[in-house]
Amino acid sequence: MNKNRLEAFTDGVLAIIITIMVLEFKVPENADFQSLINLLPIFGIYTISFILIVVHWNNHHHLLQISKSVNSKILWANHHQLFWLSIVPFATAWVGEDYSKDIPMVFYGFILLMKTIAYFILEKAIIAHHKNDDCISEILYNKYKNYITLLLYIVGIGVSFFFPLIALFIYVIILFIWFIPSKKVENVVSNF
Repeated sequence: MNKNRLEAFTDGVLAIIITIMVLEFKVPENADFQSLINLLPIFGIYTISFILIVVHWNNHHHLLQISKSVNSKILWANHHQLFWLSIVPFATAWVGEDYSKDIPMVFYGFILLMKTIAYFILEKAIIAHHKNDDCISEILYNKYKNYITLLLYIVGIGVSFFFPLIALFIYVIILFIWFIPSKKVENVVSNF
């Protein structure tokens, strides 16, 4: 099965997700700097979520670049991750409104954890589909980065109950872990 349709569909969904997030911005009630300053928490969480979606898209793009084809398991795994990513705008808006509250931050962390698990499931589906290609398995296999990410999300969710802003800091650390793509993947993609 050709992977181009999957890439195009995912690109479209991610563009819509980003658009929905920006639509959560409300015009300030007054035309003064204080009204703009009051929007800084919403802008901050939007920025974090925007970068998170873009990093996710970059890694997804690289993932499909090294794939030769896709099958139905990969399609379903991709839709699974898109489901969790589609909830990011809602979670972002909730945290933006109540960034110092525990339950919105717990929910935000849970959604980020689930979209990450969904991404790892997609990786596994691609590795399984290309089981005769040891190169793909070797390129994608990064268990330490995956385990550290899962552990940090779980810690962040736990910390959210007591210190929501520290949890947000943990989520930003995870974002930086994934910001720079794997050198193995970059080397392979640059050869295409």
